[in-house]
Amino acid sequence: MARVGKEAVQKAYDLGKEYERTYRGCSQCVIAALQDAFEFRNDDVFKAATGLAGGGGITTDGSCGAYTGAILTLSSLLGRERDDFADPKGIRFRTHELVRRFRHNFIQEYGSVVCRNIQTKVLGRPYYLADPEEMRKFHDAGAHDVHCPEVVGKAARWMAELIVEENLLPQQ
Repeated sequence: MARVGKEAVQKAYDLGKEYERTYRGCSQCVIAALQDAFEFRNDDVFKAATGLAGGGGITTDGSCGAYTGAILTLSSLLGRERDDFADPKGIRFRTHELVRRFRHNFIQEYGSVVCRNIQTKVLGRPYYLADPEEMRKFHDAGAHDVHCPEVVGKAARWMAELIVEENLLPQQ
């Protein structure tokens, strides 16, 4: 990996952690970290990720927001275009392959891509974040200071590595 690529990967990791600590919303934090690390911006993708945090609507029963946010970023760089819906080149299958490679990192690290399972792994138990009392306990357990920033940082790093390896950066 070229020096510039390594620097962008580290920057994605660092920004992911910083953004999650500061702003919260794991899905948007990983997207912002990747966009800022590679100096491209897509506000529509960022906005579309709003409801994905905490397993979707902070219910924790869906995929980790950092996981889905990183996939949205990948798909914005290498995804099927609406004007080419039939996808004769099979671009969506290449995207699927890269998502599976990214997913492998989550499985190796956390044993799952599901928010509540990741919470159990890193915090010892799941929290139902839509409940204010559970959210307070989640926060008091260090979720926003340590655990979620680390998950977001790692997701950003893993996706940044794929983006560099696959040369998916937008042309300037």
